[in-house]
Amino acid sequence: MRVRTRAVSCALASTLVAFAFASTAFAQMPKGMAGTWKLNAAKSTFSPGPAPKSMTIVYTPADDMLTIAVDVEPATGAPQKWAMTAAYDGKDHPVTGNPDADTISMKRINETTGESTFKKGGKVMAVNTRVLSADGKTLTITTKGTTSDGKPRHDVAVYDKQP
Repeated sequence: MRVRTRAVSCALASTLVAFAFASTAFAQMPKGMAGTWKLNAAKSTFSPGPAPKSMTIVYTPADDMLTIAVDVEPATGAPQKWAMTAAYDGKDHPVTGNPDADTISMKRINETTGESTFKKGGKVMAVNTRVLSADGKTLTITTKGTTSDGKPRHDVAVYDKQP
C-alpha cells in the first residue's frame, strides 16, 4: 500500500512540475516580439481619431514578465512616455505615464496573439489585441474601448519592426 501511495504521489508531483514549466513557457511573450516597433500611420486607422504624430513601442523580456515602454507624440498636446512591466497572468499591473490607464492586465491567446486590458480607476478603458505577423516584421494592435471623453474607440495600429 505504501509503495502504491508513493508512486501516485511521485506521479502527481511530476505532473504538477511539468504543468508549472509549461505554464511559465506559455506565459512568455511571443518569439520575435522583443524589440522596437514604430507606428506605420499610413497603414493604420484611428476612430474617432486623429492619429498620433508618432508612436514607438519597445518590448523587453524581463524574466517571466514583459517590460513595455511607449513614446507617443499625440496629434495635439505634449509628448508622452508610458511604462509598464507585466506578466501574461491576467492580473493588474501598474502603468505609469498614460493619462488614460493606471493598470494593465495581459493574457496570451496563442503563439502570435496577446490581449491587454487597460483600466483607469478600476474601469476598463481599452482592450488591445496584439497580433505578430508570421514573418515577425509587422505587429498589428487592435484597440476597442472608450476615449477619455467617453466616445467609443476602435483603432487598428500597424507597427513595423525596427532593425
